[in-house]
Amino acid sequence: MSVVTDTPAQAPGSGRPRPLGRDFTRLWSAAAFSNLADGLGRTAVPLIATTLTRDPLLISLLGAAAFVPWLVFGVPAGVIVDRFDRRRVMALANTVRGAAAVGLAVLTVTGGLDVVWLLIGTLVFGFGETLFDNATNAVIPSVVGRDQLDRANGRIQAAQITIDSFLAQPVAGVLFAVSLALPLWLGAAGYIVPIALALALPLAAARSRASTIVGADQGEVVAGTVPEPLPAPTVAPVPAGEALRYLWRHRFLRALVVFTSVVGCAFAFAQAPTLLYFLDVHGVPEIAIGFVTAGVGVGALGGSLVAARLVARWGRGNVMWGANLAAAACMVAVGLAPNIVVAVIAYAGMAFAVSLWNVPWGALRQQIIPPALFGRTLGIIRTLTWGLFPVATILGGLVASVDLRLPFIAAGAVCIVATAVCTRLIRSATGQGSPAATPD
Repeated sequence: MSVVTDTPAQAPGSGRPRPLGRDFTRLWSAAAFSNLADGLGRTAVPLIATTLTRDPLLISLLGAAAFVPWLVFGVPAGVIVDRFDRRRVMALANTVRGAAAVGLAVLTVTGGLDVVWLLIGTLVFGFGETLFDNATNAVIPSVVGRDQLDRANGRIQAAQITIDSFLAQPVAGVLFAVSLALPLWLGAAGYIVPIALALALPLAAARSRASTIVGADQGEVVAGTVPEPLPAPTVAPVPAGEALRYLWRHRFLRALVVFTSVVGCAFAFAQAPTLLYFLDVHGVPEIAIGFVTAGVGVGALGGSLVAARLVARWGRGNVMWGANLAAAACMVAVGLAPNIVVAVIAYAGMAFAVSLWNVPWGALRQQIIPPALFGRTLGIIRTLTWGLFPVATILGGLVASVDLRLPFIAAGAVCIVATAVCTRLIRSATGQGSPAATPD
């Protein structure tokens, strides 16, 4: 049996956790600035769309377009992340997204913008996201120790939620009221800083590297890293088919991906009419929509901050199982909410639960999947999950055309049933992150 050697989780002679380090700080900062730009665009594009149409189906098409790149480009993006310098991949992705934001801003100013151009811009943002997010997730195990993964993922997600919900979205709503193009201009500027930060990451972040393993001569492939930055070794390119075979042979990972696909599609189905739900059902003015999402963000931020502690106390599987049930219940509550206050509280509860799932799920993938396969395996996972979201989102838009509340209620019921059926699978996640866990 192979054993990964890790450094202690706590600093020597101290009860405090070992610092995540300077390299993680650079990665965190790059992700934070990208999240700022993403949040500005994510709020501005649908708001601009509502000035062109109030059709729930057309609005849902914009939401669907954001996930199409994961369906058609998720696996190629993973191959690119594993075969090329991940720092340069992150820089290239933000260059492309920045150019798209500038293009939409120019079209808005000149009066040439329509729904088609918004769809094209959303697709370009999505293609850039597949590269940047895959690369970011793949770099994390290269800059922190194995024992720090839950905390590192929690920090990344907390930054995303804080900046997206409490800064980008409220500011985008106000900027939108001043000028339709202003959030797009600022979003384009926000993509510039991460380019420099990504290129400043150490050589260890460029490619995957193996763990320090006792007994590695036995040929067992194990996920994990050592915390010290080491030069990236020269490795032969691994075909995407090998990553697909690895995922297929790993019974637990394969089953959890199927579960995540079902639940994720339910969430995409429910959230298709979110903007129109707040605007038309609860009468929220466009300028205030960012402040509503900030209220929702309180829940998401809280979940990301407490996830690692809850995992340490109750176990990864129990936390993930409870998070799914809570998210489903809150989703139904959103659909039944009698007023804006109850709707925001219920939505915030759902966001809290989703964060509780996302943090341990991300750390679990990083612990299970071998570093050399991580990029393309993650690409395959997200192709199988996020790649289905466009269909679910469009279906949600169709149902919302009948009643804007109905998608939340139906999706919540699906999530409750799916979680109940997969209880044993989800709760077994507690023992799956061990270094010795291997495919079946």
